[in-house]
Amino acid sequence: MSIPVNDNRRWYEGITRYQWLVLLIASLGWIFDIFEGQIFVASMNEAMKSLLPEGTEKGMVAFYNDVALGAFLLGGALGGVFFGALSDRIGRTKTMIFTILMYSCFTCVTVLAQTWWQMAGLRFLVAMGVGGEWAVASAMVAEVFPKRARAWSGAIFHGSSVFGTFLAVAAGMYVVANPNWGWRWGFAIGALPALLTLWIRWRLREPDKWIAARAAAKRDASKQTGRIGELFSTALIRHTLIGVTLAAVGLATFWGVHIYGKDLMRRSAEQQVLSELPSGATEQEKLAALDENFEAIKHAEMIGMLLTTTGGGIGLLAFAPLCEWIGRRGAFLFFNLGGLVSGLVLFQVLSNSGPQILYIVLPVFGFLSLGMHAGYAIYFPELFPTRLRGTGGGFCFNAGRILAAPILFVRGWMRREDGLAMSLDDTASVLCLLFLVALVLLLFAPETKGRDLPE
Repeated sequence: MSIPVNDNRRWYEGITRYQWLVLLIASLGWIFDIFEGQIFVASMNEAMKSLLPEGTEKGMVAFYNDVALGAFLLGGALGGVFFGALSDRIGRTKTMIFTILMYSCFTCVTVLAQTWWQMAGLRFLVAMGVGGEWAVASAMVAEVFPKRARAWSGAIFHGSSVFGTFLAVAAGMYVVANPNWGWRWGFAIGALPALLTLWIRWRLREPDKWIAARAAAKRDASKQTGRIGELFSTALIRHTLIGVTLAAVGLATFWGVHIYGKDLMRRSAEQQVLSELPSGATEQEKLAALDENFEAIKHAEMIGMLLTTTGGGIGLLAFAPLCEWIGRRGAFLFFNLGGLVSGLVLFQVLSNSGPQILYIVLPVFGFLSLGMHAGYAIYFPELFPTRLRGTGGGFCFNAGRILAAPILFVRGWMRREDGLAMSLDDTASVLCLLFLVALVLLLFAPETKGRDLPE
C-alpha cells in the first residue's frame, strides 16, 4: 500500500513486521560488531602487557595499544569501502553475511595471538568486517523504512551499539578480570555472532529500492551501481567530503578521547589503593599492592566504561528527536559543541575529583561526546542515490577511519616518555579541539530533514 506524501502518522505507526525484523537483525549485527571492537578496549591494558616483554614501561604499552587501535581504524576503512561497494553490486543481505563471518572468525582467532604485531594484524582483519557491516546495515535500514521513520530507525540502529559495549564491559568484569579465565577467553566469545548469519540467510530479502536500482543499471550504463569514482563527481563531491570529515572527527575523538573516560575511574581506584600504603612505600611495594588489588581496579575501570557508554547510548537515541526538531545540521552542531565543552571540563577540571563526581560526570560526557555518531546512520544514506548508497555511506564512515587512524599514533607519541610525555588529561584535552573542525564544516553541510531518499 502506498503511503501519502503528507504522512502525519507517528514514526512507528504502520511499520510492518518485516521492517521491524530488518531493524532487529541489522541492530544485532551492529551490536556484535561493536562488541568485537570494544572487547579489545575492555582488555587492552592486560592483553597488550602480556604480549610485550616483561617490564615494558606503561608508556610503551599505551603506544602499542594505540598501534592496535590504529590498525583497527585502517582495517575498518578498507572493509567499509570494499563491502559497501560490494553491497551495491551483489546485494545487502549477501554482503552482510560475509562481514559478520569475517569479524566473528578473526576475533576468535585473536585467542592465539602471541605478539603485539599479531594482535594489531588481527585487529585489522576484524575491523574489515566491522566497517563493512555498518555500511551495509545502515543502507538497508534507510531503504526499508519510510521517510517519516528514517531518523528514528537510524538512531535505534546506531544506538543499539551500546549493548555491544555493555557485553564487552561484562566480559571485562567477569571474564578478563577473572584469574581463571583472562583476556583470551574474552576474545573467544567473538565466535558467537557467526550464528546470526543463518537467520539473515533465512529471513531477509533485498530491499525493493536496491532491486529497482539494479534493474535501472541493466537498462542504462550511466546508472551502474557501486562505482566509487562517482562519489567525486560534481554532483556528489561536496556530500562526500562533508560525510568523510564528519566521520573523521567523530571517530578520532571517540578513539582518542571518549574511550578514555573509563581510565579516570581506574586511576581513581589505583590512587585509593596507593593511599592506604605507608608513606615510605617503595615502587616495588606499590606495584605489588596494585597487582593484589587487580580485580577491584579492573571492576572500577569497567564501571567507568559502563557509565560513559550508558550516557553515550542515551545520546545516540536523543539524536533522532533532536534532528527532527532542529534538523540534521543542528543536531550535529549540538553534539560536537557539547563534546568539546564536556571533554575539556572532564579532563582539565574534574578528572581527579574522585569516584563520586565521576559517577555523575561520565554519563554526561558520554552523552555529549558520542551522540553525533547516530547521525552517520541517519545522514549519510540521505546524501547518496540508491545505486551508490552503500558505497557512499561506507566510504564516508570508513574513509573517516583512515583520517582518524593517524590521530591514535600521534596520541601514543604524545604520551610516550621519548615523545612529549604528556599526561592522559592533557592529551585528551588537546584532541578535544578536533570537535572544532566539525563545527566549521557544518556551515557548508546540506540539510536533508524531510527530504525523500535520492534515487
